[in-house]
Amino acid sequence: MYRAATWLVLDSGVDTAQPDLVTKLIAGAEFQIGTDPSGPTFAVGGVDVTAAIREPRISAAVSTVATNLDVRRLLIGRQREIIAGSRPGIVVEGRDITTVVAPDAQVRVLLVADPQARIARRKSELGGAVGDAEVHDQVIRRDRDDSTVAQFHDAAPGVEVVDSTELTLDQVVDRIDALIDRVLRVESGDRVGQSGA
Repeated sequence: MYRAATWLVLDSGVDTAQPDLVTKLIAGAEFQIGTDPSGPTFAVGGVDVTAAIREPRISAAVSTVATNLDVRRLLIGRQREIIAGSRPGIVVEGRDITTVVAPDAQVRVLLVADPQARIARRKSELGGAVGDAEVHDQVIRRDRDDSTVAQFHDAAPGVEVVDSTELTLDQVVDRIDALIDRVLRVESGDRVGQSGA
């Protein structure tokens, strides 16, 4: 959602260094976020930005938008609305999902990886569209910038850590699926125990 908001700011020609103007623009925007995991979509005011939000220009500017505290308050509220309006079992990802947006979620995971692995993955995702230094900046600088407004380096109590450094995407999915199964089995057992008491 922060990338979609950044696309809107850049597309509108609003200076990201003008936080009040950025907040006003985003407050009046309509975001459509598709929650189908087989085909996630993002639109702003009816314009499909699913591909555009992955462009290097968005990556270079997103931290400026994401560290605007008024924008964060707006988008946290919208994220919560999407979660509340979805079927049970929705998967939501983001830096402060487990601590701020949905701290009461049934399963909370902190997905981590070595910085070099994250940089390599980002380079692969971009397909050589930007140089090594720019990719490094996108990953490491955004961590540094975002850490000023969100705690995401350390797991909060009750959050499971999955280190994906040496894992493939399928292995990460399998690891999280197993975690979900375990949590649901424990919760189901608790309910049975309570009902039988």
